[in-house]
Amino acid sequence: MATVDMQQLNKVYENGFHAVKDFTLDVRDGEFMVLVGPSGSGKTTALRMVAGLEDITSGTLLIGGKVVNNETPKERDIAMVFQNYALYPHMTVAENMGFALKIAGVPKPEIRQKVEDAAKLLELTEYLGRKPKALSGGQRQRVAMGRAIVRQPKVFLMDEPLSNLDAKLRVQTRTQIASLQRRLGITTVYVTHDQVEAMTMGDRVAVLKDGLLQQCDTPRRMYEKPANVFVAGFIGSPAMNLIEAPIADGGVAFDGAVVPVDRESLSRAVGRGERSVTLGVRPESFDVTTDGTGIAVVVNVVEELGADAFAYGTAKVDGSDVDVIVRVDARNTPAKGETLHFLPKAGETHIFSTVSGERLSE
Repeated sequence: MATVDMQQLNKVYENGFHAVKDFTLDVRDGEFMVLVGPSGSGKTTALRMVAGLEDITSGTLLIGGKVVNNETPKERDIAMVFQNYALYPHMTVAENMGFALKIAGVPKPEIRQKVEDAAKLLELTEYLGRKPKALSGGQRQRVAMGRAIVRQPKVFLMDEPLSNLDAKLRVQTRTQIASLQRRLGITTVYVTHDQVEAMTMGDRVAVLKDGLLQQCDTPRRMYEKPANVFVAGFIGSPAMNLIEAPIADGGVAFDGAVVPVDRESLSRAVGRGERSVTLGVRPESFDVTTDGTGIAVVVNVVEELGADAFAYGTAKVDGSDVDVIVRVDARNTPAKGETLHFLPKAGETHIFSTVSGERLSE
């Protein structure tokens, strides 16, 4: 078990591309930390720096309180699980899982016992004699996990391990990985571009964009208090509604309606000389009004998901159409073309600066 402490890490390639910028993050002992962000955000590069697969341009990396900047991957006592499984096709499952121990000179009886224990944990016992080609994608990923487990490393590093699986298997496997990590208690850093995966698996989630850390917090706090417009729009499915609207007396102005919002947030914006703010409202944070007050939304499409339904429509702000997503009653969905009126629930709006994108509401 170990902590992973990244202090002001930078990665600059020979062509001048600055992939990771002043990245500071502390991963606690036994924690499941998820790095999430779009393609090119620097999350995999940061993971590879921890693994020792990428040189650190500047900054300090500590594992278990020890500076490891110049140590080889082997010396860092980490185990990495890749998205492509990286299994040896000519070896059986048992041989794949025990290969690192064999190279390290561990006695055969001990290897066999560790492999059998890991196989039992991962429900792979009946497949130990098979070759990878005879396994499904999910089974291969479990073998890759087993190979990491038998080594009993200080830290697990996982680079989008579920990206090659179909949607149903992804959901099942991510539950297994999260459950397994909690049982083993091994510090884990997990990279994904899927924010739903990040929110359901991580003890904490770190969001990156363009090599910069945007926010690190628990999934719940990040959902309820995103630090800026990027995090607000990235975390949550469907995404938060983010609408730039003029500041009006007591709120923000839509065509034909003023939506009341936190006055202190508006005062901060006005104090900066801003005339508009970005209003953030989750799809589930709207109430339908029956008296014609509130934001008028023309329904374009209704997405029915069984227990939930979401209306995708347009509202008008300053004479222009803006897209709005609202959760509606799944048993009484609106018709396409219908106009509904909504107001955000009290205390469930988010206010961001239109200039910097940072959060203004408490």
